[in-house]
Amino acid sequence: MCRVRRPRFAPTFRPHDSRLGRRGLAIGIDIGGTKVAAGVVDAQGNVLQRARRATPGTQPREVEHVIAELVAELSEDHRVSSVGIGAAGWMDLDGATVLFSPHLAWRNEPLRDNLEKLLRRRVYLSNDADAAAWAEWRFGAGRRESRLVCITLGTGIGGAMVVSGHLERGRYGVAGEFGHQVIVPGGHRCECGNRGCWEQYASGNALGREARELARANSPVAQELLRAVGGDPERITGAIVTELARAGDAASRELLEDVGEWLGLGLANLAAALDPGTFVIGGGLCDAGELLLAPARRSFARNLTGRGFRPPARIVRAALGPEAGLIGAADLSRVHLRSRGPARDGAMG
Repeated sequence: MCRVRRPRFAPTFRPHDSRLGRRGLAIGIDIGGTKVAAGVVDAQGNVLQRARRATPGTQPREVEHVIAELVAELSEDHRVSSVGIGAAGWMDLDGATVLFSPHLAWRNEPLRDNLEKLLRRRVYLSNDADAAAWAEWRFGAGRRESRLVCITLGTGIGGAMVVSGHLERGRYGVAGEFGHQVIVPGGHRCECGNRGCWEQYASGNALGREARELARANSPVAQELLRAVGGDPERITGAIVTELARAGDAASRELLEDVGEWLGLGLANLAAALDPGTFVIGGGLCDAGELLLAPARRSFARNLTGRGFRPPARIVRAALGPEAGLIGAADLSRVHLRSRGPARDGAMG
């Protein structure tokens, strides 16, 4: 019989492992294109203290020094056992190397070793969507779900899976790129190089693009959008559309409904392949709440393979908001301490 071999480190949570509680506090750091957010996180997922800095640029050394500043600040009043880093990009399966990051100049960057020498603490690297999904499974809207898929709606679409307490990262560590399923062959060009990717239709960028197109045509239904940006269509963003939709603007609500329908279609495709029990939807676009999720659920039900003869997955809003990434990164670093044995020279537990 063929046996499936897991990578050397596959984050897996054992609910009754008392060692996790004895590890104490961890620092989680979420690296974004404009800011680096950090927090001290306890074993129950509570953020005890927060700090942030502007992202200093794209060079690895600059970012490492900002991380060191944040860790030093947060360690003044707390004894921490480890540091977890969440960032957009591809990490190797051991959580040691950033293979590629779209926002930073990290290409095969040995970030874990660099930071452990700098910080003298254990460090674990994770993709930001993986970290957020882990946090929602451990402490948030997906708690105790045996098969969870987390979708993050922002500039694009991020994704991750937690299956039976195991963060499923795929054979090479790059699973979860759900936003790049081709949903409209020959459709809008995506930054990845393909056409018709899901994130070109169901993301904050997609919402802003559609609103700008409507406003450029000076459509009579887009007048509220134009007033909100002083008559300049190029200033319209997905966040502005969401704000107007929540205030009752009919055109903005219609645009959100369109995005929700695309979202539901993509979720139905994922359900056909992955059969999750719950989809947790997070990211900035979820500020729209049910204005987005209600049409997504209707579209999901309409497009689900085998509908009427199978239990449908739940579609729920993420519970932890913008701190999910740093909470998950901190918790993953705490779990990871079990897998590496005694601290090496230059790193303190």
